[in-house]
Amino acid sequence: MVYESLLLAGVAFFAGLLFLGASGGPPSGWLRQVFQLYLFLVIGLYFAGSWHRRGQTLAMKTWKLRLAGANGRRITLRQAIVRYVCAWPCLALGGIGILYAPFDRDRQFLHDRLAGTRIVSD
Repeated sequence: MVYESLLLAGVAFFAGLLFLGASGGPPSGWLRQVFQLYLFLVIGLYFAGSWHRRGQTLAMKTWKLRLAGANGRRITLRQAIVRYVCAWPCLALGGIGILYAPFDRDRQFLHDRLAGTRIVSD
């Protein structure tokens, strides 16, 4: 997760530069919420797109991990989006989605269980 967050910082940085350049400065008022939604969508595009296309992000590729559906095949775009959306509260609420794994029968994260995905060794 640390390596993934370093890569994600670069994605968010350049996406933020584009937004700030287009908006003409630091967002305030309602534009701040638009900026936050924009970053949520850009980060989602990075994750869901990587998971759907290749089954892995660059960090997952480094660690030889891949995301697969329950059948072991490539996940659908819907599964990728569900996993991304479910991961936010699972991580934000004290990491409950990760703490769930030791109690899961297949040792899956909560957001993987909800999306019908699993992390496999590549």
